Amino acid sequence: MIRLDGVRKEYADGTVAVHDLTLDVPRGSLVTLVGPSGCGKTTTMKMVNRLVEPSAGRIHVDGRDVTHVDPVQLRRGIGYVIQQVGLFPHRTVQENVATVPHLLGWDRGRARARARELMELVGLDRDLHGPRYPHELSGGQRQRVGVARALAADPPVLLMDEPFGAVDPVARERLQAEFLRLQSELHKTILFVTHDIEEAVRMGDRIAVFRQGGHLEQYDTPASVLGTPATPFVADFVGADRGLKRLSVTPVIESDLELPVVVGTDQPLAEAGEALRRAGERWAVVLDAAGLLRGWIGADMTAGEGVVSDRARRMEATVTLGDPLKDAFGEMLQHDAGWIAVEAEDGHYLGVLTPARLHEALRRSVDADARGVEPQEVRLDSVRGA
Repeated sequence: MIRLDGVRKEYADGTVAVHDLTLDVPRGSLVTLVGPSGCGKTTTMKMVNRLVEPSAGRIHVDGRDVTHVDPVQLRRGIGYVIQQVGLFPHRTVQENVATVPHLLGWDRGRARARARELMELVGLDRDLHGPRYPHELSGGQRQRVGVARALAADPPVLLMDEPFGAVDPVARERLQAEFLRLQSELHKTILFVTHDIEEAVRMGDRIAVFRQGGHLEQYDTPASVLGTPATPFVADFVGADRGLKRLSVTPVIESDLELPVVVGTDQPLAEAGEALRRAGERWAVVLDAAGLLRGWIGADMTAGEGVVSDRARRMEATVTLGDPLKDAFGEMLQHDAGWIAVEAEDGHYLGVLTPARLHEALRRSVDADARGVEPQEVRLDSVRGA
C-alpha cells in the first residue's frame, strides 16, 4: 500500500536525514517507526504526504507515485495526527472533525453526519462534546478529536506522529487500546512514529528501527525485534530488559494452561473435598452447569454440609485467551495470585496460568523466534524442579 523506494532526504548543508530508504507497508497494517531523536523517522513519515520533499527516490501510495501529484490534494486524502493535535481553537469539536470533508466539497448535512459518526467511533459523546471547543476538553479527549478528524474523509492511509505523547501515562494507555480497537475494525494503512519502544511494540504489526542519519537497522515483527535484534544498535535500543517487553507481544495460548481439579457449583462439599484429596490438590476451580467460571474453593473449605456454591470464593484474577502475557502478569501482581483463570472469548473457562507456565511461555516464544518455528513446536525442560 505504501512503498518507499530508495528514498533519501539530504539538506543543503549536506546533512542526510534519511539514507536511501526502501520500505514496504502492507495494506491494512500498522507500522511503527522508532528510534532516537534525530534519526529521521518523522522526516520519513512527512515525505509520504510531501510535508517534506524527498531529495531522491520514489514514494508510492496505493500504486500511485505521489512525488508527481499536487501535494495539497494528496494531503486531503491522507489522515494526519500529531502530538499537539492542532485543533482550530475557535471551532467546535464537531466543526473540527468536519474540516476535511468541507474542504473536499461535501455538503453540510453529509459532513455533519460524518463528524457525529466519528465522534461516537472514538468514544466521544456527540451531543455532549460536539458543541464544545477544544479548550473545554481534556488532553486525551483532544487526541480523540484529532484521530476523528484524521478519519473523517475515510482515508486509506493514516500518518501518526507521536499522537499520544502529550497525555499522561494512564490516558495514553487507554488511547492506545482504543486506537487498536478502531484499527481492528477499520484496517487502515498506518505509519506511526514514536520514540518509545514499548509503544512501538504494543501498537505495531511491524517495527522499523532507525539510527542516526536515517539508516534503517531492522524491519520486522515486534516479537522478532525483541527476540532476535538484527544489529548491536537494535539490541542496545530495545534494552537489556527486552525479555520483559516481549510479554506485551506474546499471547496466552491454550498449551500454556494447566488443568486443575474442577468442581460444580451444585456439587456436595463432601464430594468436592474427596475429589481434591484423590488428586492431592489444595484447591479447585468452581464452574456452573454452563461451564462458566464461578470462583474457587480450597480443600479446607469442604467440611460440613452444603454445596460448593455455599463456600466458593470469587475469582478476581482472570484473562482471556489471546491476551498478552503482560496482562496476565499484571493480574497476578495486582491480586497477589499464584495463578489466574483463563477464559475463552465467550466466557467459558479453559484452564489456569501459573507463574511457572508464564515463564515457560516466554522462554518458548523467544526460542521459537530464534528457530523460526511456531511456539507450540518448542519443547522445554520444565522449570518446576529448578
